[in-house]
Formats: sequence, structure tokens, C-alpha cells
Amino acid sequence: MRDTPRMGRDLLKVDNLEAFYGESHVLHGVTIEVAEGEVVTLLGRNGAGKTTTLKSIMGMVARRTGSVRYDGKEIIALASNVIARLGIAICPEERGIFASLSVEENMLLPPVVRPGGMTLAEIYTLFPNLAERRRSQGTKLSGGEQQMLAIGRILRTGATLLLLDEPTEGLAPVIVQKIGDVIRDLKARGFTVLLVEQNFRFAATVADRHYIMEDGRVVDMLRTEDIPANMEKLHNFLGV
Repeated sequence: MRDTPRMGRDLLKVDNLEAFYGESHVLHGVTIEVAEGEVVTLLGRNGAGKTTTLKSIMGMVARRTGSVRYDGKEIIALASNVIARLGIAICPEERGIFASLSVEENMLLPPVVRPGGMTLAEIYTLFPNLAERRRSQGTKLSGGEQQMLAIGRILRTGATLLLLDEPTEGLAPVIVQKIGDVIRDLKARGFTVLLVEQNFRFAATVADRHYIMEDGRVVDMLRTEDIPANMEKLHNFLGV
């Protein structure tokens, strides 16, 4: 794995991260770094350990060892609610939309944990569909609208590091394009994003760098500009 210059100080540093579900050893020495203002992806097949890496950073895996440093602070031993208050938010693959609540009620549900979060008006500007559907129940939303709501909901919290798990999974191409536009917009606003993806073609349109995972390990790191010269390697690792 080659080193590459990054745009700012390291906001997130994960070193030799091991994670377990019961007796199952899922992560094997994962080491990644994400600089402030970067968009970085974790690429890999199903079961590679990408989601477990996000959950381990967020303190949602009970048994883990190694080091996770956020903004210079060691957080490996902290509970997930404490980690959230430091400025990290996760948008899970399952989205977690409350069907009985309206769009706006869903949006207002997470607490603001730090100053600097986006206002409802700003989020509705980012996602005009949600503004139109603000009084609709969660059950009435399309898959794409649910994903917009799941992302919009964490933008209120004041988090500056966003962990996005498969935000384009199962969405129509026009919605995937919209999600890409939003991620680029968030980067321009100063957010830092760690993104789990299987679609490296989408990832290449939004991210600065890509860590490739296989069997719970990071096996390579590529800059976006390196992707065209490494297509065979990506096909081998990702099966695409």
C-alpha cells in the first residue's frame, strides 16, 4: 500500500483494529486514516468487513482492540453515545426510518450533540424531495427518499465526520447521481466522509482515496486517479 499526500490533518486514525462477534474474529488489524475534509471509501465484497469497520469506529461492536483516534483523542474504549457527542455520526445501511413518523418528525428525532449542525431549511435545500414530503409518513417514502432522510437526519446533529454505509444500495441511477451530488456538496461544506461502497464506479466520482478490504483486512489503498491503471486489480478484489 503506497502512502499518498492528503489534504489536511488526520481527523480519524484507525490502527491495528481487531473486532469480534462472539467467537467470530471479523477484523484483522485494519489500519486506515482519513484527513479532515476528505471523502474516503471502503471498497470490498459482501462480508469483507466494511460495515464492521464503521460500527467498530462508532463503538457499536462490543469486543474490539487496537486504536481508534478521532481528532487526536483515543476513543476505542468509549461508548457509542459518547463517541457521537465528539462529532461522529453513522448512517446505517438499513436507514432506520420510523414508519409511523413524518419526514420532519424523523428529521427532528436525533439530538443535536454539537453546535454547527445544519438547519432544517439547509437540509431541505439539499434535499428538495424531503421538503415536498415533510408531512408524509416514513411508509410513504421511496427507497431513494428514505436514504435522503437517513442522511439528512444526521446532518442536524453537529457531527463533522459522517460514516455512510452503502448509501446507493438498490437505488435508481438518477437517485445515485443525486446522492453523489450531495456527498460532493457536503465535502465542499467541510464535512469529512468515510463511505462504505461496493460500486467503485460511483465511489470514484465522489472520493479522494479508496481502501480495499478483503476477509477483514485492508489489502490495498488507491487514489481515485490510480483507478484506471488498476482496473484488473479491482476486478480481482471486487468481482466486478
